Amino acid sequence: MTHTDPLTETLANARVLLFDFDGPVCDVFAGLPAPDVARELTALLSAQDEAAGAKAARTDDPIEVLRIAHEAGSAPGRRIERALTAAEVRAVARAGRPTPGAAEALRAARASGRGVAVVSDNSTECVQAFLELHGLQEYVTHIVGRPSEQPHLMKPNPFPLITAAEQMHIDVTNCTLIGDSPTDVRAAHAAGATAIGYADEPHKADLFGEAQADAVTEHMQDIAVALTAE
Repeated sequence: MTHTDPLTETLANARVLLFDFDGPVCDVFAGLPAPDVARELTALLSAQDEAAGAKAARTDDPIEVLRIAHEAGSAPGRRIERALTAAEVRAVARAGRPTPGAAEALRAARASGRGVAVVSDNSTECVQAFLELHGLQEYVTHIVGRPSEQPHLMKPNPFPLITAAEQMHIDVTNCTLIGDSPTDVRAAHAAGATAIGYADEPHKADLFGEAQADAVTEHMQDIAVALTAE
């Protein structure tokens, strides 16, 4: 790995590493499939708002069901948010081990003297539960989870990154976000931060190229290796 390698260069310029949770750190719904959770939430929503429930039935993404619930009103939004948080906590208990290389990347980031935060559209509660379950909480100094009752502030809104930077008393432009979606890249660039795309599926490399990610890696272990080699 040379010094001109984009991954090495991007990491070298980062004083803080922000990790997206679902993907780079954990496969949240590996043991409790996301479509099952979406159906569970949709059933709850349908009982409160039939039209919103019908709309939610067209997606298998629990986060999208949450957005639809909030569009329907504050009461259904709050109810679905509570139910989703509870489901996420159940899910991470069954999710299995961290993403290969994730624990090593977190440890290497802290060992390098960098600040480390998790910035997620999942709930703070489920992130905390997973980190504690796998003994990783000591490597993560801050968690910025899904903003309560404000789904519009989730990524690609830069709000979570800006919030993490403020909590860590550092300018967000000194941060790098590691995420598995072009949405993460857009959020990072909107905040003025850099972004590393975690291409855990072959087609994602092209998506990250289109989104102009600063670097792309197929393996979280590569991040640990690059940090350790500094």
